[in-house]
Amino acid sequence: MQFPIFEAVMILCFGAAWPFSIIRSYKSRTNKGKSLFFLCIVDIGYAAGVIHKIFWAYDQVIWLYVLNLIMVTIDLFLYLRNHKLDKLHE
Repeated sequence: MQFPIFEAVMILCFGAAWPFSIIRSYKSRTNKGKSLFFLCIVDIGYAAGVIHKIFWAYDQVIWLYVLNLIMVTIDLFLYLRNHKLDKLHE
């Protein structure tokens, strides 16, 4: 089996924005401009990618899916934290 270079590049490109999103969520302490629905959909997508890699097409790209899943989940938890902070400020 060859290394799926184009899939790896795609996942790297999709994942490149998450560190910036996490930092912004952490520093801003608000949910303005964030969507819980979007974060959940993306999290489900990365989880599906991990499951697919485990059961049908295991290769090293699984770790990129896992990394992205972790980053989106961190952003999701920050969303929940910021939701509470937004409620306190109202």
